[in-house]
Amino acid sequence: MSAPSLLAAARAQAQRDLRLVWRRRGDAAQPLLFALMVVALFPLALGADPQQLGRIAPGVLWVAVLLASLLTLDTLYRSDVEDGSLEQMLLAPVPLAWLLAVRVGVHWVTAALPLVIVTPLLAELLFLPADLLPVLMASLLLGTPLLSLMGAVVAALTVGIRRSGMLLALLALPLFLPVLVFGAGSVMAAAQGLPWVGALLLLGAGLALALVLAPLAAAAAIRIALN
Repeated sequence: MSAPSLLAAARAQAQRDLRLVWRRRGDAAQPLLFALMVVALFPLALGADPQQLGRIAPGVLWVAVLLASLLTLDTLYRSDVEDGSLEQMLLAPVPLAWLLAVRVGVHWVTAALPLVIVTPLLAELLFLPADLLPVLMASLLLGTPLLSLMGAVVAALTVGIRRSGMLLALLALPLFLPVLVFGAGSVMAAAQGLPWVGALLLLGAGLALALVLAPLAAAAAIRIALN
């Protein structure tokens, strides 16, 4: 029996992960609801002054997305560890890094992409100037996949530890901070009339590097943790 192609393995992995997400769609909706609550609390706490909310909107939106991303890290491999699927992935006739790359892609589509889609609505709640929305959307489209890739590596490092949610957050937060700085900083720079393209280029360079290295690092960490 011939080994499956990379494309066939990716399709099977994506279909399995999407079915699992659908079965746990309540958990999948948590990041979106969390980000909505965080954004909705700021007008209640600071008042409804459009100018004040508009100034802090980029930082608030990026912090909400980052914290929502931290919520989903523990679910990346938890079910696979519990039912033994992770060991089967190790024995699969295709590279583990390839399967993990597909897993991260599904995670981004189901957890982060809905946040990006509702960002215009959240931006309206915080009175973000309309001319800054394209910059914000570009920064999120570059930054959220980078968060997912780095989070996959951190989650792989703690895959053998039970109840590792707090440890995951402590390990991931220092890695996420540069993404937050460049993502929110690009929008703040645009608001002040300063050059902002450089921050997006740095996010793009980090994403390109993470696309290559993060699945390999996550695969190596899982092999070490399970051996």
